Amino acid sequence: MTHLVDIFLQPGKVFDELKGRPTFVLPLLLTALLTAAMLLLHSINVDPAWYLDHTAAAMGGDEMNAGELAQLKKGLPGARTMGYLGVVMALLGTALAAALYALYFMLAGKITGASTSFKHGLSLTGWAGMPLLLGTVVALVGVLTMVPQTSMESLMLTNVDPLLVQLPADHRWSQLAKAFSLLNLWTVGLIALGWRIWGRTSWTQAIVVAALPSVVIYGAMALYALSK
Repeated sequence: MTHLVDIFLQPGKVFDELKGRPTFVLPLLLTALLTAAMLLLHSINVDPAWYLDHTAAAMGGDEMNAGELAQLKKGLPGARTMGYLGVVMALLGTALAAALYALYFMLAGKITGASTSFKHGLSLTGWAGMPLLLGTVVALVGVLTMVPQTSMESLMLTNVDPLLVQLPADHRWSQLAKAFSLLNLWTVGLIALGWRIWGRTSWTQAIVVAALPSVVIYGAMALYALSK
Protein backbone atom coordinates (compact mmCIF):
# COMPACT_ATOMS: atom_id res chain seq x y z
CA MET A 1 0.00 0.00 0.00
CA THR A 2 2.91 2.37 0.62
CA HIS A 3 3.66 2.17 -3.10
CA LEU A 4 0.43 4.11 -3.76
CA VAL A 5 1.95 7.13 -2.03
CA ASP A 6 5.60 6.58 -2.89
CA ILE A 7 4.98 6.27 -6.64
CA PHE A 8 4.19 10.01 -6.55
CA LEU A 9 6.83 11.08 -4.01
CA GLN A 10 9.64 8.52 -4.33
CA PRO A 11 9.13 6.67 -7.62
CA GLY A 12 12.76 5.58 -7.80
CA LYS A 13 12.40 3.77 -4.47
CA VAL A 14 9.22 2.04 -5.67
CA PHE A 15 10.85 0.75 -8.84
CA ASP A 16 13.90 -0.41 -6.89
CA GLU A 17 11.61 -2.53 -4.71
CA LEU A 18 9.49 -3.75 -7.61
CA LYS A 19 12.54 -4.96 -9.50
CA GLY A 20 12.89 -7.93 -7.14
CA ARG A 21 9.19 -8.37 -6.35
CA PRO A 22 7.02 -7.03 -9.16
CA THR A 23 3.35 -6.53 -8.31
CA PHE A 24 0.50 -5.29 -10.49
CA VAL A 25 -2.89 -6.36 -9.11
CA LEU A 26 -3.50 -3.32 -6.89
CA PRO A 27 -2.80 -0.54 -9.42
CA LEU A 28 -4.62 -2.28 -12.26
CA LEU A 29 -7.59 -3.13 -10.03
CA LEU A 30 -7.85 0.47 -8.83
CA THR A 31 -7.70 1.72 -12.40
CA ALA A 32 -10.42 -0.65 -13.58
CA LEU A 33 -12.77 -0.13 -10.61
CA LEU A 34 -12.54 3.66 -10.47
CA THR A 35 -13.02 3.94 -14.23
CA ALA A 36 -16.02 1.61 -14.06
CA ALA A 37 -17.50 3.58 -11.15
CA MET A 38 -17.03 6.87 -12.99
CA LEU A 39 -18.82 5.62 -16.12
CA LEU A 40 -21.63 3.92 -14.22
CA LEU A 41 -22.33 6.91 -11.95
CA HIS A 42 -22.35 9.25 -14.93
CA SER A 43 -24.94 7.07 -16.67
CA ILE A 44 -27.10 7.17 -13.53
CA ASN A 45 -26.84 10.93 -12.97
CA VAL A 46 -27.06 12.19 -16.55
CA ASP A 47 -30.38 13.31 -18.07
CA PRO A 48 -31.38 10.36 -20.33
CA ALA A 49 -33.15 12.49 -22.95
CA TRP A 50 -30.33 15.02 -23.07
CA TYR A 51 -27.81 12.18 -23.33
CA LEU A 52 -29.49 10.83 -26.46
CA ASP A 53 -29.59 14.31 -28.00
CA HIS A 54 -25.94 14.89 -27.18
CA THR A 55 -24.86 11.52 -28.57
CA ALA A 56 -26.88 11.99 -31.74
CA ALA A 57 -25.40 15.46 -32.27
CA ALA A 58 -21.88 14.06 -31.90
CA MET A 59 -22.70 11.53 -34.63
CA GLY A 60 -23.75 14.21 -37.09
CA GLY A 61 -27.38 14.55 -36.08
CA ASP A 62 -27.29 18.31 -36.68
CA GLU A 63 -27.02 17.63 -40.41
CA MET A 64 -29.99 15.22 -40.53
CA ASN A 65 -33.64 15.93 -41.12
CA ALA A 66 -36.19 15.22 -38.40
CA GLY A 67 -36.97 11.72 -39.65
CA GLU A 68 -33.35 10.68 -39.93
CA LEU A 69 -32.55 12.10 -36.51
CA ALA A 70 -35.47 10.27 -34.91
CA GLN A 71 -34.35 7.01 -36.53
CA LEU A 72 -30.79 7.54 -35.32
CA LYS A 73 -31.86 8.23 -31.74
CA LYS A 74 -34.15 5.20 -31.80
CA GLY A 75 -31.18 2.97 -32.53
CA LEU A 76 -28.88 4.47 -29.91
CA PRO A 77 -28.43 2.72 -26.55
CA GLY A 78 -29.61 4.70 -23.55
CA ALA A 79 -27.42 6.21 -20.87
CA ARG A 80 -27.94 3.32 -18.43
CA THR A 81 -27.13 0.73 -21.08
CA MET A 82 -23.95 2.60 -21.97
CA GLY A 83 -23.08 2.76 -18.28
CA TYR A 84 -23.34 -1.01 -17.90
CA LEU A 85 -21.35 -1.52 -21.08
CA GLY A 86 -18.81 0.97 -19.79
CA VAL A 87 -18.29 -1.11 -16.65
CA VAL A 88 -17.56 -4.21 -18.74
CA MET A 89 -15.29 -2.28 -21.09
CA ALA A 90 -13.42 -0.68 -18.18
CA LEU A 91 -12.67 -4.06 -16.63
CA LEU A 92 -11.80 -5.85 -19.87
CA GLY A 93 -10.11 -2.83 -21.41
CA THR A 94 -7.80 -2.32 -18.44
CA ALA A 95 -6.74 -5.97 -18.51
CA LEU A 96 -6.24 -6.01 -22.28
CA ALA A 97 -4.31 -2.73 -22.37
CA ALA A 98 -2.05 -3.88 -19.51
CA ALA A 99 -1.38 -7.19 -21.28
CA LEU A 100 -0.51 -5.45 -24.55
CA TYR A 101 1.83 -3.01 -22.83
CA ALA A 102 3.48 -5.86 -20.90
CA LEU A 103 4.00 -7.74 -24.16
CA TYR A 104 5.49 -4.60 -25.70
CA PHE A 105 7.94 -4.23 -22.80
CA MET A 106 8.93 -7.89 -23.16
CA LEU A 107 9.68 -7.41 -26.85
CA ALA A 108 11.47 -4.12 -26.21
CA GLY A 109 13.60 -5.89 -23.62
CA LYS A 110 14.59 -8.59 -26.08
CA ILE A 111 15.52 -5.99 -28.71
CA THR A 112 17.51 -3.74 -26.38
CA GLY A 113 19.02 -6.46 -24.22
CA ALA A 114 17.24 -5.19 -21.10
CA SER A 115 15.58 -8.49 -20.17
CA THR A 116 11.99 -7.84 -19.03
CA SER A 117 9.50 -10.50 -17.97
CA PHE A 118 5.78 -10.30 -18.69
CA LYS A 119 5.14 -9.85 -14.96
CA HIS A 120 7.61 -6.96 -14.81
CA GLY A 121 5.85 -5.45 -17.83
CA LEU A 122 2.50 -5.64 -16.02
CA SER A 123 4.05 -4.09 -12.93
CA LEU A 124 5.62 -1.25 -14.90
CA THR A 125 2.33 -0.60 -16.71
CA GLY A 126 0.24 -0.62 -13.55
CA TRP A 127 2.38 1.52 -11.28
CA ALA A 128 3.52 4.00 -13.93
CA GLY A 129 -0.15 4.53 -14.80
CA MET A 130 -1.02 5.84 -11.36
CA PRO A 131 -0.84 9.54 -12.41
CA LEU A 132 -3.65 8.84 -14.89
CA LEU A 133 -5.71 7.63 -11.96
CA LEU A 134 -5.64 11.20 -10.62
CA GLY A 135 -7.52 12.30 -13.73
CA THR A 136 -10.09 9.59 -13.13
CA VAL A 137 -10.56 10.73 -9.53
CA VAL A 138 -11.06 14.32 -10.69
CA ALA A 139 -13.67 13.14 -13.20
CA LEU A 140 -15.36 11.00 -10.54
CA VAL A 141 -15.73 14.02 -8.26
CA GLY A 142 -17.18 15.90 -11.22
CA VAL A 143 -19.70 13.13 -11.84
CA LEU A 144 -20.88 13.29 -8.23
CA THR A 145 -21.36 17.08 -8.36
CA MET A 146 -22.46 17.66 -11.95
CA VAL A 147 -25.73 18.99 -13.28
CA PRO A 148 -27.71 16.33 -15.21
CA GLN A 149 -26.91 17.79 -18.64
CA THR A 150 -23.17 17.22 -18.52
CA SER A 151 -21.13 15.13 -20.93
CA MET A 152 -18.53 12.67 -19.73
CA GLU A 153 -15.80 14.22 -21.87
CA SER A 154 -16.34 17.66 -20.31
CA LEU A 155 -15.42 16.18 -16.92
CA MET A 156 -12.03 14.89 -18.06
CA LEU A 157 -10.32 18.02 -16.80
CA THR A 158 -6.76 16.78 -17.27
CA ASN A 159 -7.26 16.30 -21.03
CA VAL A 160 -6.26 18.91 -23.59
CA ASP A 161 -9.97 19.34 -24.30
CA PRO A 162 -11.53 20.72 -22.08
CA LEU A 163 -8.54 21.91 -20.02
CA LEU A 164 -6.84 24.01 -22.70
CA VAL A 165 -9.32 24.14 -25.58
CA GLN A 166 -13.01 23.41 -26.15
CA LEU A 167 -13.48 22.09 -29.66
CA PRO A 168 -16.79 21.24 -31.36
CA ALA A 169 -17.39 17.53 -31.92
CA ASP A 170 -16.97 17.86 -35.69
CA HIS A 171 -13.59 19.60 -35.45
CA ARG A 172 -10.77 17.56 -36.97
CA TRP A 173 -8.69 17.75 -33.79
CA SER A 174 -11.54 17.11 -31.38
CA GLN A 175 -10.96 13.38 -30.95
CA LEU A 176 -7.23 13.77 -30.28
CA ALA A 177 -7.69 16.72 -27.91
CA LYS A 178 -10.32 14.82 -25.91
CA ALA A 179 -8.20 11.66 -25.77
CA PHE A 180 -4.86 13.11 -24.72
CA SER A 181 -4.40 13.69 -21.01
CA LEU A 182 -1.51 15.88 -19.91
CA LEU A 183 -0.93 13.27 -17.21
CA ASN A 184 0.31 10.97 -19.99
CA LEU A 185 3.57 12.92 -19.88
CA TRP A 186 3.99 12.05 -16.20
CA THR A 187 3.26 8.40 -16.93
CA VAL A 188 5.81 8.28 -19.75
CA GLY A 189 8.37 9.78 -17.36
CA LEU A 190 7.66 7.07 -14.76
CA ILE A 191 7.93 4.32 -17.36
CA ALA A 192 11.29 5.71 -18.46
CA LEU A 193 12.49 5.85 -14.85
CA GLY A 194 11.40 2.28 -14.15
CA TRP A 195 12.95 1.00 -17.37
CA ARG A 196 16.25 2.73 -16.62
CA ILE A 197 16.38 1.37 -13.06
CA TRP A 198 15.44 -2.18 -13.98
CA GLY A 199 17.61 -2.46 -17.07
CA ARG A 200 20.40 -0.07 -16.02
CA THR A 201 20.04 1.57 -19.40
CA SER A 202 20.73 5.06 -20.65
CA TRP A 203 18.09 7.76 -20.31
CA THR A 204 17.91 7.93 -24.10
CA GLN A 205 16.90 4.29 -24.43
CA ALA A 206 14.50 4.52 -21.50
CA ILE A 207 12.73 7.58 -22.91
CA VAL A 208 12.45 6.07 -26.39
CA VAL A 209 10.98 2.82 -25.03
CA ALA A 210 8.59 4.70 -22.74
CA ALA A 211 7.39 7.21 -25.31
CA LEU A 212 7.09 4.96 -28.38
CA PRO A 213 3.58 3.57 -27.70
CA SER A 214 2.17 7.06 -27.11
CA VAL A 215 3.92 8.41 -30.20
CA VAL A 216 2.41 5.63 -32.31
CA ILE A 217 -1.11 5.92 -30.85
CA TYR A 218 -1.44 9.68 -30.82
CA GLY A 219 0.59 10.06 -34.00
CA ALA A 220 -1.92 7.83 -35.78
CA MET A 221 -4.76 9.96 -34.42
CA ALA A 222 -2.98 13.11 -35.60
CA LEU A 223 -2.50 11.67 -39.10
CA TYR A 224 -6.18 10.74 -39.20
CA ALA A 225 -7.12 14.27 -38.20
CA LEU A 226 -4.89 15.72 -40.92
CA SER A 227 -6.49 13.45 -43.51
CA LYS A 228 -9.96 14.88 -42.90
